[in-house]
Amino acid sequence: MRLIKNLLALIVLTIGALWSLQGIGLVGGSFMTGQSQWLYVGIVTALVGLAGLVWANPRG
Repeated sequence: MRLIKNLLALIVLTIGALWSLQGIGLVGGSFMTGQSQWLYVGIVTALVGLAGLVWANPRG
């Protein structure tokens, strides 16, 4: 189960990073390219993925 949680969190984190890069125009080929709103959506999504990783791997 822990592996599944980690994989899902990593997928969400990766999608958030991709959206952020598209938002600032570093990754092209999409309607999202160069649209600053996708930078913010991507940052929030990446933070959700990061929180998922923390949740999936508790310390202690």
